[in-house]
Amino acid sequence: MKKILIHLLFIALVTGLGALIGIANVPGGWYQSLAKPPFNPPNWIFGPVWTALYVLIGIAGARTWLAAPASACMQMWFGQMALNFLWTPAFFGAESTALGLAVILPLLLSIVAFIRMSWKPDRLSAILFLPYLAWVGFATLLNLSLFLLN
Repeated sequence: MKKILIHLLFIALVTGLGALIGIANVPGGWYQSLAKPPFNPPNWIFGPVWTALYVLIGIAGARTWLAAPASACMQMWFGQMALNFLWTPAFFGAESTALGLAVILPLLLSIVAFIRMSWKPDRLSAILFLPYLAWVGFATLLNLSLFLLN
């Protein structure tokens, strides 16, 4: 029962904080006015994708917490979460593609580091981060394209 509660807590905190940050930093006229690359996805896709990713991130966080709450792997999980939650205010809140890049590049590296660190002790947590890595890799390319086009 304790494991289920910890998993639910991690999922609720990650998705809840992600939603609150998104609501507080809604893309507005600034984002709409940017020149966008042809591979820019429609706005409606971001909510469902991030919700699914946050569930996977929460599960990986709970698994890491249950295995070793004071480990370097857990610290990396919290670090990447801080960068994840910082990107939206940096990009949309500050209306800065450059600041977004300054946050998303270390975020991408921290996701890779978490995958590498958790691969041997908890391969499932590492695998749960692979869709997240793919999406943030795509988001990095999109952020860079927006920076270069504008």
